[in-house]
Amino acid sequence: MIRLRWVFLLAAVFCILAIIGTAYIVEINKIRELSVLVDERMDRLVRMSRKMQEMEDKIRFYKTPEGIARLAREQFNLTYPGEQIFRIEIVSGDDLPPEKQ
Repeated sequence: MIRLRWVFLLAAVFCILAIIGTAYIVEINKIRELSVLVDERMDRLVRMSRKMQEMEDKIRFYKTPEGIARLAREQFNLTYPGEQIFRIEIVSGDDLPPEKQ
């Protein structure tokens, strides 16, 4: 017959193993969540650094005379002396039907 102290010993060992296993699973889940957060932050950091690089390129371009001329043309509708500007209007051939009252 199995002695009572062996039953208590086995029960204690199983309880300790269950506690350790549960703690291990919880920690693995925490590690997985943290790695997802790190990946998201890295993606955001990469996007922001690319955007910053593009902005620095634009700053370098707009410091040049060509960049200033382009900015003046696009935003302020300025031209060089003697330059002609043509305005193109597109007229649609579609007529709307008369409204019924």
